[in-house]
Order: sequence, then structure tokens, then C-alpha cells
Amino acid sequence: MNYLTYKGYTAVMEYDAEDRLLVGRLSGIKDRVIFHGESVAEFERNFHESVDGYIESCAHFGKDPEKPVSGRLMLRVPPHVHCAALAAAKASGQSLNQWAAVALLNAAGQTTTA
Repeated sequence: MNYLTYKGYTAVMEYDAEDRLLVGRLSGIKDRVIFHGESVAEFERNFHESVDGYIESCAHFGKDPEKPVSGRLMLRVPPHVHCAALAAAKASGQSLNQWAAVALLNAAGQTTTA
């Protein structure tokens, strides 16, 4: 997947082969903000307009726009949990960060990282 950023928001971009469009959404917030474009330039322009529109819409309704999450998560766990997680990550051929991301997604009932 490819990513663009604007005003601290991240766009996740995918190609829709059926409609021949670049389809995007804001990542890292619960609100759904979706946009598309037939070219990279149009996609990027629509992404910027969507972010600006999202911020303006929130202001209009007296709501604070969600701030995107950073992707950094500090956890404190007992040493034996840390050791077991490292062993599981190594056994799966992943880094601890990769393994933990999958484990957290599974625990949250999700199957995608975006």
C-alpha cells in the first residue's frame, strides 16, 4: 500500500481495477473520510480537499476533528511476557513489532493493518 500525508493525516491508497480509480481513505481515525481520483494528481488534490472539508465540517458541527494516531505504542509487560513474545516473533520469522501488530489486530478482531 502507498501513503500520502497532509496536515498530519495519512491517506491509504488502493487501486480499484474494476472502476479504474485510485481510492483512498484517512487512516488512524475512526471517522470515515473517503475520496478517489483517476490520476495521482487528482487523488492527491481530492485527498487535500477531503482533509480540509473534514476539518471544516467538524468546526461547523462544533466537533473537534479526530487527531490521527501516531502508530507508536509503549507497553510495559512482565519480563516473562516480553521473552515469550520475542520467542514467538522469532519463530514466525517476524520482528517483535511486526508480530505484535498482528497479535494486536487479531485481539481487536481486525484482519488488516490499514
